Amino acid sequence: MAGMRLLPEDPDVAQVRPTAAADLISDDDRSVAADSWSIKSEYGSTLDDEQRHADATEALNYRADYSSDKDEQEGEGVSSMLGFQSYWDAAYADELANFREHGHTGEVWFGGDVMENVVSWTKRLCMDICKNHLPNHVADADSEPVGQREKDMSGWSVLDIGTGNGLLLQELAKQGFSDLTGTDYSEGAVDLARSLADRDGFTNVKFLVDDILETKLDKRFLLVMDKGTLDAIGLHPDGPIKRIIYWDSVSRLVAPGGLLVITSCNSTKDELVEEVDTLNQRRVACQRPGTVESQEASVDPPPFRYLDHIRTYPTFTFGGSVGSRVATVAFLRN
Repeated sequence: MAGMRLLPEDPDVAQVRPTAAADLISDDDRSVAADSWSIKSEYGSTLDDEQRHADATEALNYRADYSSDKDEQEGEGVSSMLGFQSYWDAAYADELANFREHGHTGEVWFGGDVMENVVSWTKRLCMDICKNHLPNHVADADSEPVGQREKDMSGWSVLDIGTGNGLLLQELAKQGFSDLTGTDYSEGAVDLARSLADRDGFTNVKFLVDDILETKLDKRFLLVMDKGTLDAIGLHPDGPIKRIIYWDSVSRLVAPGGLLVITSCNSTKDELVEEVDTLNQRRVACQRPGTVESQEASVDPPPFRYLDHIRTYPTFTFGGSVGSRVATVAFLRN
């Protein structure tokens, strides 16, 4: 799952990984998309089957059109057992049993050093936003400044998608965040996270069973964290379709002016930014004059903008190129 980063022309370090899933569309793809597409309208009502099929097909067609402009055709995607819920149910059943028998915490995804780095960097970013100290490329943003609403970390509502054992939320609690919610589609993960939080004295952290691709959450959060969940979604055989659903779903969970922070070992910083650009362009295209969206609602700005990324991960050299194994990228919700 690890990738490499190549040094670009600027000082920032970029990452290169094995080729992603192909964007070629077949009738089977459209069928799976129609079956899998489980998004909700802006008003919370579930879309009917005909509309879900149309939305999924339109999204897939847009991805194909977008990909056709690339210089090189991407290769076949790589799937893995890590893309299936059954894998995680079995894994967390084992970890929960180990906790109950031996008190073991379980695996820390990406390692403890990365988790601590993500938490400390995210807190600094939140503090900068509270002070309206945005990077130059978003300093003129029209979104509502979070600092006018929430002056300290205790006021930031936080959602951790695919929380696993919940240790990321414990680390955020240590940094002053207090409105904390973790979700996972595996009941075993939620049971383990609750058990660890109770043992370690973090009884205020809430944990819920919820699938980000079919989320039942009706609340928006100022800070949404994803540490490996998008990676796992992308490893499913239907990863390209599920990633589309992921972005549509997560865009409704981040409050305007809030942050989405994604940590990945399968996608580079540039690839994540490109994926968000694709989402933004698809949303704009859906609001062209004559579309259903443009007739029913006013034109909205693109959902996300790139804000910043961690630049301090350890690097290594392979084949004459310098790389690192993890990318953490923050996006600002418009």
